[in-house]
Amino acid sequence: MTDPMILSGPANDIDSLRLQLIAGSFQVQQQIIPQLADLGNEGLDVLMEFLLKRRDNPATWVDGKVYQVLYNSDAPQAKEFLRSCFPEGIVPLKSGCGINYNPLQQLLAVQDFQAADRITIQKMCELAGPTAVQRKWLYFTDVESFPAIDLQTINNLWLVHSEGKFGFSVQREIWLSLGKNWDNFWPKISWKKGNNWTRYPNEFTWDLSAPKGHLPLSNQLRGVRVISSLFSHPAWSKNSET
Repeated sequence: MTDPMILSGPANDIDSLRLQLIAGSFQVQQQIIPQLADLGNEGLDVLMEFLLKRRDNPATWVDGKVYQVLYNSDAPQAKEFLRSCFPEGIVPLKSGCGINYNPLQQLLAVQDFQAADRITIQKMCELAGPTAVQRKWLYFTDVESFPAIDLQTINNLWLVHSEGKFGFSVQREIWLSLGKNWDNFWPKISWKKGNNWTRYPNEFTWDLSAPKGHLPLSNQLRGVRVISSLFSHPAWSKNSET
C-alpha cells in the first residue's frame, strides 16, 4: 500500500520529494529514494544534501540506501561527494584490532551479499588470529574474545546496507523472540526446511527477497556453539561501548 504522504505533491516536484525524503516515514523514504535517483543530477543533489545533513548521526538503513544510490552512480559529482565526505563509507569502520572492514562495506554497498558473507567470516577469522585464518572457521571460544566494537561494526554494516533485514543483532532478536529455541529459529530464517539443512551456497538467498535474519551465515554449518557465543556476546549489551 502506498503511504498517503507520498501523494502530497507531483512525482517530479523536486521540492516535494525533498520534503518527503526528510520528513516521511520509512515507507515513504523507501519509495522516494529511487524516484530522486531517476531525476538525474537534480535528484542526486537532493540525496547528497540529505546524507550530508545526517553525517553526524548514526547511520540507518535509509542512509545506507541513499549511499548505495550515490556509490553506484556514474555521475562525477556523486563520486567526488563520496570521496570527499564519506571516504570510508557511511558506517564508521571501527576496530579494536586494526582490522580493515572497507572491503566488506564496498561489497555490501553493491549488495553482493554472497561475497560479503565470505568476507565477513574472513574478517572474523582475522579477529581470532592466524590459526583461525589458516583453518578458515571459528571456535566458539574465538568469538568470546572478540572486541565488542568489531562485532558492532560488522553488524552495522550488514544492517545499514540491507534495509535492516540482515545482521547478527537481527538474528539475535528473532532468536530471543522464539524463546531461544534453535529448532524454531533455523526454519524462521530459512537455514533449515523440514529436516533438511539449507545447502551452501545455492540454496541460500543472496538478495533482499530473503527472510529477515537470513544473513550473514556465521559458521552455520558447524553447529550451535559459535552462533550461541555470538548471540551472548557483550557487544549487544546496551552498556557496551559503540
